[in-house]
Amino acid sequence: MSRAERLLQLLQVLRRYRRPVSGQTLANELCISTRTLYRDIASLQAQGAIIEGAPGIGYVMKPGFMLPPIMFRSEELDALVLGMRWVADRCDETLSGGALGALAKIAAVLPAELRRELEESSLLVGAPLTRPAHTISPDLLRAAVRAELKLEITYVDGSGIQSRRVVWPFALVYFDQARVLMCWCELRADFRNFRSDRILSVEQKMERYPKRRSTLLREWRKLNQVASRTILPESDSMAQ
Repeated sequence: MSRAERLLQLLQVLRRYRRPVSGQTLANELCISTRTLYRDIASLQAQGAIIEGAPGIGYVMKPGFMLPPIMFRSEELDALVLGMRWVADRCDETLSGGALGALAKIAAVLPAELRRELEESSLLVGAPLTRPAHTISPDLLRAAVRAELKLEITYVDGSGIQSRRVVWPFALVYFDQARVLMCWCELRADFRNFRSDRILSVEQKMERYPKRRSTLLREWRKLNQVASRTILPESDSMAQ
C-alpha cells in the first residue's frame, strides 16, 4: 500500500469513530506501527484535517475536512456499483433516480482508470420476482420517517381484516418482494411492522412523535436480538 493510500484509509477509519480511539487500535486496524501512525496523523493535520488528541489519550477527527479526489479499492467499487444497481432496479422512481445520480457523481470525480473500471463492472442485478402493487407513495413514508411525524393509517392484514391506527414510523425495510414500515403502534402500545402494500390510506398528522427515531430503533434492537427474524414480512404476526 502506498503512503497516499494509507493516509486515505486512515481518514476513512477515523471517520467511522465518533469518540476518541487509541493510536494502538488505529495502528492495528491499518497493520502499521504506532510510530508510523503518529507520523501519518501529523501529516494529515498539516494538510488541514482537524484531528484532536495525543498519544496515550486517543484521536478523533472533527467533521468538515474534505477528502482528496476519490479513490476506491476494487472491492469498494464493486460494492458501490452492485448496491446502486440494486436500488435503481428494485426501488421506487425517487430512490432509483437517486442511485443513478449518485453513481454518476462518483464516476465524475474518479481518476480515468477507476472510472473505466466502474463503467465496465460486470456485477449485474438479476430480474426481480413479481412484487405487489403499492397504493401509498414510498416518498410519503420516507418523509414521515425522516421528519419523525405520526401517521394515521388504514391497514389490512393477511386475513383481510382492516384496522385504523396511529403509528410512529422509524424505519423502512426493503425486501425483494415487500417493503416493511417499522413503527411504534399507539393502538397496541408496542412495536409493530406493516407491509406497505397492505396500507390502504395514510394521513400525515403533522405532529412529531415524542421520541427520536434513533431512540426507537435502539429500543427495538434491544427487544429483538436477531433482527432478521423479526422484520421478515412473510407472516402476519410479524407484519401486522
